[in-house]
Amino acid sequence: MLAGAFISIGAILFTVVMTDAKLGFGVSRLIGGASFSVGLVLVVVAGAELFTGNNLIAMAWVSRRIGTRDVLRNWVVVYAGNVLGCLGTVGLVLWADIGALGSGAVGDLAVKIATGKAGLTIGQAFARGVLCNALVCLAVWLAMGGRSVTDKILAVLFPIAAFVTIGFEHSIANWFFLPYGLLLAGGDPALVAGAVQNILAVTAGNVVGGTLLVAGVYWVAYLREDATP
Repeated sequence: MLAGAFISIGAILFTVVMTDAKLGFGVSRLIGGASFSVGLVLVVVAGAELFTGNNLIAMAWVSRRIGTRDVLRNWVVVYAGNVLGCLGTVGLVLWADIGALGSGAVGDLAVKIATGKAGLTIGQAFARGVLCNALVCLAVWLAMGGRSVTDKILAVLFPIAAFVTIGFEHSIANWFFLPYGLLLAGGDPALVAGAVQNILAVTAGNVVGGTLLVAGVYWVAYLREDATP
């Protein structure tokens, strides 16, 4: 739940920072991406369980240190906790009326973000999910090598800023972006259907990106020989 709340804080910070941004498309998104990275910084430094980062435990599964049931139990429980943390933060942000900031411009942008995500095709959402979690898991992998809080923050900052700037899709962040924007928009049924499609496709893409492109690659590079009988 903490991880979901932390990622949601990064998401609402991104929304506020991007409101009325006038520095140009790429530069504005880079600043927004750097702002969003506070979410994973809190997860890594303060300590929390994030579904996308936990895709790395596939390395232990391939090495036969844990079973399939252990992996699935971890992923299901952590994902459920992340969702609850996101939805709880959505409720608090609505209660605080953060959308009214900037004469309502923050709320307008939140609706626009949700609408854009809900409008992605299944293929687009899946591919963006794959690419996103490759960078998220790389950020976690780099942070594991940090010896100080500063090291860990810098390790997280650049990969996360990159995925947000480029427009990749993070399933847990979308559990904030989509419900928040849809509630502000009045719960349009068409947008709700698109949001459900997005969550399912992005979650699947995140799993593929984290387990195959990062955990799988590094297992082959560093652990395969140790696991060979």
